[in-house]
Amino acid sequence: MSSQKNVLVTGASRGIGRAIATRLTQDGYRVINFDKSAPPSLLAGEEFHQIDITDHHAVSILMKDITNRMQVLRLVNNAGMINPGALEDVIEEDFDAVYALNLKAPMVLAQALLAHMRQANFGRIVNIASRAALGKEERTAYAATKAGLIGMTRTWALEMAQFGITVNAIGPGPIATELFTSGNPPNAPKTIKIVESIPVKRMGQPEDIAHAAAYLMDDRSSFTTGQTLYVCGGMTVGLSNAS
Repeated sequence: MSSQKNVLVTGASRGIGRAIATRLTQDGYRVINFDKSAPPSLLAGEEFHQIDITDHHAVSILMKDITNRMQVLRLVNNAGMINPGALEDVIEEDFDAVYALNLKAPMVLAQALLAHMRQANFGRIVNIASRAALGKEERTAYAATKAGLIGMTRTWALEMAQFGITVNAIGPGPIATELFTSGNPPNAPKTIKIVESIPVKRMGQPEDIAHAAAYLMDDRSSFTTGQTLYVCGGMTVGLSNAS
């Protein structure tokens, strides 16, 4: 069984997930990428699996295969979806889909690796939450599931601390991913308003989140657990809700 520093990253084919995978590869980790779509090209040592992580039967089969071949003691739960809508427009099917991906899938993946982490007396779990967990208009399902992810993070941290396993969350503010810029062109009035509302006066970059993830993933971060690190340009300090 391979003992290399392997890390499972969900949704690692683009956006924040791709930046995290790239940074962790640069830091010497071997990335296992679970995503519904393939990345533009594979990183050095990257192992890609095209999978819908809300299909828990398929995940179970794949995880058994992977953990039989290698030791995986690090997990980044990054994959997520928004499905925006005001309260009166939220339909049950959309809410259930967001819940399945944003909240239930991270739990299932953590459960699949937990025994191995306990046996090794070491583990790192990083959950990608959102500043929207603090409240944002038209984000009923998204905010609820990201707030729930933070709650699970704190709970898991308490349960797993005795086994050398740290569990932390990152709450990104507005990040200039492909998805964001496609709906918010750089010079559009709405985009300008968002940037002006950020204390540091710039959009966040996927690499900003990747840097935070790299810190929390490090062997030396053993005294940091149960925390939510908001990487938001200072937005959570004040009252702005533009992200």
